[in-house]
Amino acid sequence: MTHEATSSSPVIWTANDLAENPHEAADKADRVQRMFAAIARNYDLNNRLHSLGRDQAWRRKAVRLSVVQSTDAVLDVACGTGDLTLAYAAAGPQRVVGVDFTEQMLDIARHKMQQRAAGSVPVDFQWADAMDLPFADASFDVVSIAFGLRNVAEPMRALREFRRVLRPGGRVLILEFSEPRNPIVRWGNALYCRHIMPMTATLIARDRSGAYRYLPKSVQTFSTTAQLADDMRDAGFASIEQFPMTMGVCTATRAVVADSR
Repeated sequence: MTHEATSSSPVIWTANDLAENPHEAADKADRVQRMFAAIARNYDLNNRLHSLGRDQAWRRKAVRLSVVQSTDAVLDVACGTGDLTLAYAAAGPQRVVGVDFTEQMLDIARHKMQQRAAGSVPVDFQWADAMDLPFADASFDVVSIAFGLRNVAEPMRALREFRRVLRPGGRVLILEFSEPRNPIVRWGNALYCRHIMPMTATLIARDRSGAYRYLPKSVQTFSTTAQLADDMRDAGFASIEQFPMTMGVCTATRAVVADSR
């Protein structure tokens, strides 16, 4: 079944909403779900254009950092249109599962999967909530989430779920935007992300939902890389490492589950 999203989608994030911290909105989960449904059709195009093509390189680096083995089961959470999920499949694990809670995004991911060459590693795309994953304890070797943790209503609950479904020795890989340390790069990145990108992305997507005003605000008000590392320790992860990319505008955070529980 195909779930259509149109340019007539209603306003979801108003200027007043975004004057405050959007992560504190009581109905954040519902808003985020409707927002991604509204922008699904042009999501990939905006990603390529507004990351200057770097988004795919970030995903490839995430796969390399995950050290995927041929016997691994991989779970990609908040998989969106499936780019990272399919990148994991290309690395040759035993199986890959991609989950998201916006069906319109999953429709696109499934279409991409159908275009792959025959004989590729099977990928199962399914609906799921990051805070309540429908999988048994210790059932995956790798769990990833790219640019999605900040969109979860309760990120700590999601981190604990990642820990629960990972086997001992399993790896978690989180990609998120971050603030560059270099003050000139930081200034330029803020100008681009908070002023230029929201206008151009909104025009390309013909979006009325406010998605491309919410997204930079959600980055600005989310955890720093240091805070994320602390949260991951609190969730039970160890050996936490962080890898800044593209002058620090994006950071990959990798951690493992200790061999003994």
